[in-house]
Amino acid sequence: MTVKPPNATQRLRPSLHHRPVIAAFLRIFIAGFATFLAAGCVIPVLPRYVTGPLNSGPIAVGIVIGAFAISAIVSRPLAGRLADRYGRRLVMVVGTVAASCAGALYFLPLDIPGLIFARLVLGLGEGFVFTAGIVWTVDIAPQSRRAQAIGLWGLALWTAMSLGPLTGELLLSTMGYAAVWAFAAIVPLLGAAVALTIRDDHTPVTNAQKQPWVPREALRPGVGLALTSIGWSALAGFAVLMLQGRGVGHGAAVFTAFASSVVIARLVLGRLPDRIGAARTAIGAGCVEAVGLCVVAVAGSWPVAVVGAVVMGLGFSVLYPSLALLVVDNGSIERRGAALGAFSAFFDLGIGVGAPLAGVVAVAFGYTAVFWLAAAAAAGAALLAATATRPSYRLGGRGKNPLVRRT
Repeated sequence: MTVKPPNATQRLRPSLHHRPVIAAFLRIFIAGFATFLAAGCVIPVLPRYVTGPLNSGPIAVGIVIGAFAISAIVSRPLAGRLADRYGRRLVMVVGTVAASCAGALYFLPLDIPGLIFARLVLGLGEGFVFTAGIVWTVDIAPQSRRAQAIGLWGLALWTAMSLGPLTGELLLSTMGYAAVWAFAAIVPLLGAAVALTIRDDHTPVTNAQKQPWVPREALRPGVGLALTSIGWSALAGFAVLMLQGRGVGHGAAVFTAFASSVVIARLVLGRLPDRIGAARTAIGAGCVEAVGLCVVAVAGSWPVAVVGAVVMGLGFSVLYPSLALLVVDNGSIERRGAALGAFSAFFDLGIGVGAPLAGVVAVAFGYTAVFWLAAAAAAGAALLAATATRPSYRLGGRGKNPLVRRT
């Protein structure tokens, strides 16, 4: 008996089942990217606006820029709860509109207080968009590719933060501050228009019991995320100064190598947590980040520092989706938004606490000590990941993907 080989249509049929998922994810990605691009375009512009037309000093610059993180920390858990209660699409649309309002507020002649208020509104909007996006991505992703989907969603932020400052610089140099503010106000509305076209199959939770602000399944992975963000703060804040002090230079190239490593690792290694387990990859990624930070700490030349930054980026890139997958796997679908929202807020918290702590360490012990501190924190994140899968953490089952056909 002769068995005919499958034709092309039959071979492709399994992948066709995922086309609605891919289309939905791309639209979620675009909506988030538009919002983050608008946020990124003002980063290099605001310091010059504060010290130039507003005639204020460095302290005012720090307050204006830092106000964003305050509302972002609060808005992420809130956005997660609202996403569980009212759906993912509504929360994302509200976030994009808030980001647009922040851009419009830059036009108002309200001096430094007005900029602070605008940054608080932007933090609220960015927190809503990011949280809704990650929860929505987990909802639609095949169960065997959740970590990969989480990592790819994160690239919406990383890509926008790379292109946004360049866009802001171009607009400022060619058309002035008003063009930057207009871009920051209009582009998020394009994201809102895209988000409105996405089907939201989430069933709102109408009878949920009162839950803690930080769900139990988000606590240990979240603290691990906060610890790993100290490494980012160290590299962003002190790599240039440390290498400059050693007469090496090229600090900007080191950070560029780190960012490039993060993007490449997300694309190439994105499925590792799905294939070998979130806990294993989180432990390994934390150790890899720690090793990279140690290499940067002892670097006597910029090529060695670049190697350390690349190694650090590999660990940093894989660690976030691994820890997020621990939150998803150890929690219930009914409060997935609350758990992931609280988990994401730990990154902002880590930067908010870690950056000043790194500054104190730098003053007391020198720049090299900052990177040893960050390496120890990354190792601590790996240790927390090893203890975040106890049986007591298992609170519910995994949700089904409404857009993937089950056979």
